[in-house]
Amino acid sequence: MSGWLAIAGLGPGDDALVTPEVTAALAEATDVVGYIPYVARVAPRDGLRLHPSDNRVELDRASLALRLAEEGRRVVVVSSGDPGVFAMASAVFEALEAGPPDWRALDVRVLPGITAMLAASARAGAPLGHDFCAINLSDNLKPWALIEKRLRLAVDADFAMAFYNPRSKARPEGFARVLEILRDACGADRPILFARAVSTPDEALRIVTLGEARPEMADMRTLVILGSSQTRVIARPGQPILYTPRFAGDGV
Repeated sequence: MSGWLAIAGLGPGDDALVTPEVTAALAEATDVVGYIPYVARVAPRDGLRLHPSDNRVELDRASLALRLAEEGRRVVVVSSGDPGVFAMASAVFEALEAGPPDWRALDVRVLPGITAMLAASARAGAPLGHDFCAINLSDNLKPWALIEKRLRLAVDADFAMAFYNPRSKARPEGFARVLEILRDACGADRPILFARAVSTPDEALRIVTLGEARPEMADMRTLVILGSSQTRVIARPGQPILYTPRFAGDGV
């Protein structure tokens, strides 16, 4: 088969954070498939077809991309951040596994990108400098009980935590509950970072304590990082530095 499919991460927003590998794939592509605002980040050109679609049709989008590649097209499926972190890579492989046997012979590759938690961490300092986990707070694809269980277990393990999709207009009450759980489990003094639209002109960073955190500080463009018990804040003029030391204590 002459076609191929690349699943690419466009990074957090700034074009400077798109990798050369992704830029090269887009330059060769005949088709770009993805969620409407992500496809809008790709410049139109002669010979390139854009296929934007809504946010909740991931498997349809993945199947379209695989069909186009099977037809001999050079297809790039775009995600923000990294395509393997709460994004389209898993959806493509889910569609591939369930699809026609011929799809398994396609040239399919994943091109990594800078995901939001890494961009936010870098802006703030190094809050993910020791063991950490990432949790998607959306309950669209998993039950709320599982989210709550994972939150409590992550606190017990003393991970720093990066939270994706913290608060949408459709479910504003979920993040309020998350903050209640975290305050109950961690106390009020744990530092928490709200990093909105990192690397874009709308970028805003705020470091507060859990006791000061409010649900309205987050939206769907916000990446939230909760420090571990070891995470520290270095006060200085301007933006403070948030970091987690590389060494943990001996106790468990």
